[in-house]
Amino acid sequence: MKFVDEVQITVEAGKGGNGCMSFRREKFIPKGGPDGGDGGHGGSVFLRADAALNTLVDLRFKRHLRAESGAPGRGHNQTGVAGDDLYIPVPVGTIAWETDTGECLGELTAAGAVLLVVKGGVRGIGNARFKSSVNRAPRRTTPGKPGERRHLRLELKVLADVGLLGYPNAGKSSLLRAVSAAQPKVADYPFTTLHPNLGVVALDAYTGFVMADIPGIIEGAAAGAGLGHRFLRHLARTRLLLHLIDIASAPSEQKLAAEASAVADELRRFDDVLYARPRWVVFNKIDLLSPEERDGRIRWVADALEIDHWFEISALERQGTQALMGAIHECLCKTAKRSAEGDGIAIETARS
Repeated sequence: MKFVDEVQITVEAGKGGNGCMSFRREKFIPKGGPDGGDGGHGGSVFLRADAALNTLVDLRFKRHLRAESGAPGRGHNQTGVAGDDLYIPVPVGTIAWETDTGECLGELTAAGAVLLVVKGGVRGIGNARFKSSVNRAPRRTTPGKPGERRHLRLELKVLADVGLLGYPNAGKSSLLRAVSAAQPKVADYPFTTLHPNLGVVALDAYTGFVMADIPGIIEGAAAGAGLGHRFLRHLARTRLLLHLIDIASAPSEQKLAAEASAVADELRRFDDVLYARPRWVVFNKIDLLSPEERDGRIRWVADALEIDHWFEISALERQGTQALMGAIHECLCKTAKRSAEGDGIAIETARS
């Protein structure tokens, strides 16, 4: 299934039914009086978060969605049938923006959450409602009002606890495959990952967290270079970022440090809030170097980036991944506890 994380649609609520003008006419009842009923309310349009969806692709082929209109009133004081509401299923994490004004209508961050985007038209009034002591035979009715209409831009931000970022071929997808049941594509060429992938890291039967992998980030990504800039927003809801660095592929320590700095710079250019989020450095592919060469490269890059704490792993050989996942879970638990207590303390830096 093609991954689509942004669509533009038009939604229109149903029109209210018109009021009815009618008079009661029955045999042997010469003065029946007015009995025109009210119309039915127009249906509204809602967005509903569906946990079974992970893309907005279905809405690319159906751009205009309309709720049902209310039926007009009828004689014998019969109210018209109200129009059915329309519920549009969207993935959890969807944000609705009004295109014309730029207003954020709301976001759906939990499965089953519902958001009203356009309200149905109000029903018209039948002539029976205008009867009074001075007007025994009113011939007045009101028409139903049209429903609201809006142009929407739906934007998907995936929900994950931990986000992976780094240069192409840093091993992000390999790490996700190693620690979860997710099966993202892995190959030895840049930009193998073309869209975000989610995986649930289960430490035991009752403990786990969600990890997100996005396409690699290169220099100039914030301005549109590569693929990563399109998907950086999917890291917005994460609580912790893992910056993976491939220590084996770069021809020199200087090149390695430059690539790592470029990722951090692009993150800052894209969003200051995202840049300020806790970010752990993870050196990957340690199995491809001798211990002496590996330690020398890591120390050189750590000094260049001015970092004191890091993790060393081999995602392919699953070396160090269990310790990394345990540290992440411990950190997330501390964050959740502090958040519940309301002290607003950020995630502390993990130590290797």
